[in-house]
Amino acid sequence: MTDKTHYRKAFDSPYLSSADIVEPTVLTVHHVSLEGDKTKKTKDLFNTAHFVEKELRPGEKLKPMILNASNSKTLKRITGSAFIDDWKNVPITVYVDPNVRFGKETVEGLRIRPEAAQRKRGPITDDRLKQAIAAIAAGTYTAQALEGRYELTLAQQQDLDTALVAMAGGSMEEVNA
Repeated sequence: MTDKTHYRKAFDSPYLSSADIVEPTVLTVHHVSLEGDKTKKTKDLFNTAHFVEKELRPGEKLKPMILNASNSKTLKRITGSAFIDDWKNVPITVYVDPNVRFGKETVEGLRIRPEAAQRKRGPITDDRLKQAIAAIAAGTYTAQALEGRYELTLAQQQDLDTALVAMAGGSMEEVNA
């Protein structure tokens, strides 16, 4: 993952874009609805995917994703249904394809595929762990997502467990009993 800023981040879009996805990312489609263009550039309606996850990364809000024709066909294939009302609670991997045709141009675009076995990203820094714990406390991230994405050291796991117990208003003795 990179800490560099993509030039398209300056164009604050209300939708998920290739600038937001720095590596293939496993997300869960909560539901898809037909919605008007939030950018107000057109009066078009779009198949718009909303996700179970509230954050793309700790501290970074996850935006809905417009499903173009290719991604809509992929969700149809994944779910076995042509009806967007049936596209619920579907795990997918969102990734950037650098060779998407848009008119006469080739551009970066988001693509989806069925969720593959998720690989952990390796260790997490202590600073990112603190951000993740704050996001868990705020209700925008989950401990399960954190543990599924990162390899935690024993000390980090203990810090997470302590924070979770504190959030629940209990004590470690109660948990261990």
